Amino acid sequence: MNTSLRLAIAALLCVTAVGCAKKTKPGGGDTSGGSNVQTPDTGRPDNGGEYTRESLNTDSCLRQRVIYFDLDKTEIKGEFQAQIACHAKFIRQFPDYNVTLEGNADERGSREYNLGLGERRGNAVQSALSSAGAPSNQLNVVSYGEERPTCKDHSESCWAKNRRVELVYTTK
Repeated sequence: MNTSLRLAIAALLCVTAVGCAKKTKPGGGDTSGGSNVQTPDTGRPDNGGEYTRESLNTDSCLRQRVIYFDLDKTEIKGEFQAQIACHAKFIRQFPDYNVTLEGNADERGSREYNLGLGERRGNAVQSALSSAGAPSNQLNVVSYGEERPTCKDHSESCWAKNRRVELVYTTK
C-alpha cells in the first residue's frame, strides 16, 4: 500500500475519532450524569469510550466482523473505515486477543489466483488495522480463496457476499 493511501486512511481515522469524541456540558461537565455508566446501545462504558470484554458481543460496531470487497479489488471501501477503527481500538485495549483475518474470494478465477487475492485482501485489512493502532503481533492473515463460500449461487449478488475478509477473535 503506498504511503499517500496510508496517510489518507490515517487522516480519515483521526477525523472519525475526533467526530466521535464524548460531548461535555458547557461547564465542562459530563453529560452522562455519572462515571462508568454503561451505554445501552454500544456496550461501552461512558468513561471515554473504553471497551469491556463483553463489548465484543454487545457493541454494534464490533459485532460487524466482515469486510466486503469489489470484484478483483483489495481496496477497503470507505463504509468499512469506522468498523476498522472500532476493531483496532478493541485489539489495542485487549492484548490477550488475537485476530485471524480470513481472506476469501468468489468462485471466478483460478484456485491460485483466488488464494492470492484472499491473502492480499487479508493483508489490506491487516495494514488498515495496524495503521489504526492495532498491534501487528495480534493479527494473522489466512487465505481460503474460493474454498469457503457463504453463498453458493452463481449470481453477482451471491459472489459479492463471498468477496470478503472475516475477523475471527481468539484468546491467547
